[in-house]
Amino acid sequence: MNETRDGGDASLADKSFEAEELAAEKTAFYGRVITLCLIAVLITVIVPWPAPLYFYGLLALFLILGIADYRTARAPWRRSWHRYAFVTADFVLLSFTVIYPNPLVMGDLPPPVGLRFGGFIYFFVLLAALTYLYRPGLMLWGGISAAVSWFIGIAWLLSLPDTVWMPPTSDDLNLFLALLADPNFIDLHTRAQEVSVLLITAGLLAAAVSRARAIALRRADLAGERANLARYFPRKTVDMLARKTSPLLQAREGTAAVLFTDIIAFTAWSEKQSPRALIAVMRQMHGLLTEIVFKHDGTLDKFIGDGLMATFGTPEPTGRDAVNALAAAIDMADAFETWRAGRPVEDGGGLRLAVGVHYGPIVMGDIGIPRRMEFAVLGDTVNVASRLENANRDFGSRCVISADLVEAARSQSPEMTARLLAGLRPHAPIGLRGHSQKMPILVLP
Repeated sequence: MNETRDGGDASLADKSFEAEELAAEKTAFYGRVITLCLIAVLITVIVPWPAPLYFYGLLALFLILGIADYRTARAPWRRSWHRYAFVTADFVLLSFTVIYPNPLVMGDLPPPVGLRFGGFIYFFVLLAALTYLYRPGLMLWGGISAAVSWFIGIAWLLSLPDTVWMPPTSDDLNLFLALLADPNFIDLHTRAQEVSVLLITAGLLAAAVSRARAIALRRADLAGERANLARYFPRKTVDMLARKTSPLLQAREGTAAVLFTDIIAFTAWSEKQSPRALIAVMRQMHGLLTEIVFKHDGTLDKFIGDGLMATFGTPEPTGRDAVNALAAAIDMADAFETWRAGRPVEDGGGLRLAVGVHYGPIVMGDIGIPRRMEFAVLGDTVNVASRLENANRDFGSRCVISADLVEAARSQSPEMTARLLAGLRPHAPIGLRGHSQKMPILVLP
């Protein structure tokens, strides 16, 4: 159960499937308990007293085996062969229960007569219980263990001195009926059919379990894929991507907001920190900013050192992408100030966050090779947003926001945009490399 596919470390999908296996084992255990209770009731009703007392003891042994199996499956020292050993023990005990005479039965019945009470059907109940474990190999092993255990038990009965097993050689019907009436007679043809049908059933169930396991693995893989998507996209976008086939393969043009962040003075600060402290602070900052991106329906495009790039309106536009980006930028600036407030300088209190946001045309889609694809957003809008973020260093501001983004936000939600602009102030247009005209901006001090 702790083995992983492809010989690698446990992936998210492997862990998800392992959780499914543990849940299945729990279901199988409780199913065993319920089944044993029902069999105890059945025995009480159909078996004359005091014979049920003997079977109650055997049912208790089955329960003890089930508890041991269940606990072993969750123990850190477990091995793969433990499960096979418990399955073998189950079928050995069941063979003993069915074949060995009950010492509390009234009268002196010969051991072979016990085969006529139909106890073999319980082998199928025990075999069916293995289907919960998603292991076709274990199912086949169960069938083989049952057949071997039953064969050994029948061989013991045949070794008894009074046992009759050779069929009559004549066509005399009376002789045949008399043979059937003999309590020491064992019909080997019937026993052979029992074992054959049991092995066929085990094979069919193994095929069904193999199919169920493949489906469960696929579901675990899908869960892992959705979890990976959730690292970059908001939940509703993840749901959309999961429903579509290759939704990002074809490059598409669109209009979106692009946001960049960076930590000012981070390089100088990081030179004085231990690797452990550095990673801890970066994780805190990334976690804080990423949550804000998702809160405002944005997409995390990538982490860039101590900063990040996020987009709003990819892979699908929402009609509120500009106002969401504006809200996210201001929310990030305020949240970062709250984060660093009261922190000593050596613990990140002297760091500053720079945010740049722009709204305009973009091109998006998967880039790379079939073995390594990556969702990318390209275009001049991306370049402008990056340069606006860098401009914070010249203005001593926390956010630089293009007028294009503000106008788009006003068209999407005038009331909310007016509230968001309360803390911003207009700034003289600035020149950007690669642009002949200066760009109007607003800044958040």
